[in-house]
Amino acid sequence: MKRWLKLAAGAAAFTLATAGCAGSSGSDTAASSSGNAAISGDVTVWLMTGSAPTTLTDALNKEFEAAHPGVKVKYEIQQWDGIQQKLTTALAGGTPPDVIEIGNTQTAAFASQDGVLTDLSADKDSFNGAQWLKGLADSGTYDGKTYGVPFYAANREVIYRKDMFEQAGIAKPPTSNDEWIDAITKLKTKFGSDPDFQALYMPGQNWYALLSFIWDNGGDIAQADGKNFKATLDSAGAKAGLEFYKKLVDTSGTKAPKDADEAKPQQATVYGAGKVAMMIGLPWELATAAKTDASLTAKTGAFAIPSKTAGQSAPVFLGGSNLAIPANSKNVAAAKEYIKLLSSAKYQGQLAAAGVVPGTSTDLTGLDKDPLGSVMAKASTNGKAVPASPKWGDVESGQNPVKDMLTAYLTGKKTLDQATADANAALNKLIGG
Repeated sequence: MKRWLKLAAGAAAFTLATAGCAGSSGSDTAASSSGNAAISGDVTVWLMTGSAPTTLTDALNKEFEAAHPGVKVKYEIQQWDGIQQKLTTALAGGTPPDVIEIGNTQTAAFASQDGVLTDLSADKDSFNGAQWLKGLADSGTYDGKTYGVPFYAANREVIYRKDMFEQAGIAKPPTSNDEWIDAITKLKTKFGSDPDFQALYMPGQNWYALLSFIWDNGGDIAQADGKNFKATLDSAGAKAGLEFYKKLVDTSGTKAPKDADEAKPQQATVYGAGKVAMMIGLPWELATAAKTDASLTAKTGAFAIPSKTAGQSAPVFLGGSNLAIPANSKNVAAAKEYIKLLSSAKYQGQLAAAGVVPGTSTDLTGLDKDPLGSVMAKASTNGKAVPASPKWGDVESGQNPVKDMLTAYLTGKKTLDQATADANAALNKLIGG
């Protein structure tokens, strides 16, 4: 545990949004996928605020306790702010929680440390492993072992004004990059006389959207190099993705800042002002926009981020969470049974109905009732995660080289080759070894 404590002293804060060497706890190696194994004692569960509706967790905890008489679920909702240090302290102590939720971009930081998380590789079938969402499953895997069970995910899509598309003569949502550019041109022709109009609101540092374009062009931001990672932002695929990002910015004439992301200002608020035809965002951003103009709910639709290949959609970044069991849990058996129940079709279906993509079920029908949620769900099957580097938290919480690269290239301060080369070098310093 000393290695973990040393790492934790300088650990970055958790950011959600979206995977060692740790062995199973010696206190309860008998617990596995053996079905209704007899368990006893309390089980402490830490889930993050907003992850699951109260109706779900109340029913889940009640059913679990009924199935295991004498066992008490100590359920605690945690806040994302400060969770890194709180988890670090708890995992290093003698009485950690038994089930924890970890952001998928941070799972590797815990999994890479000896004796911190329980190896769940042998339990995948018990947790509905055949239906795991691949992008989340990858983030919960480290050094060939599974430490995180997919919980839920969300991904971006193109949110658009159906009424503006109709008025501009766009019969259907674009299904390729060329059609997307053509739609932007038609929207500008129709509405461009309004100086406040934006066919696409595209902030300069929306790097989650950039990932889709990089992946769609066969590139990546980094690739595994043994247990380490090697940055690949200077590859041909990454450069092509960055070029298309610039094409969207330039063609749309967006007024979004080139040195900020979609949160500064909140793009949903900009969309809510009524002068934006499209934005790349998450389904629930529409609810924020509708606070300004309630009529937007009926006027808004969504389509998957198009691919360069006609008729396909681009891969999307999956943000979300995994479930894990601390290696020094005092009740590993109960923890595994709890995750088994939460991974079942019944509760995964409730997650979908609540508006997120379930992590351990391919049944996405719970999202069908929401026009934006259904598009997100379909796109999620082509989802990916950021590199499962233990050091990825340093990228997102510090001076993100990908954001710096975008701003430098979009503003003309650096050429494509210089921007990607500099970002690649900076990223290598953070995750390269």
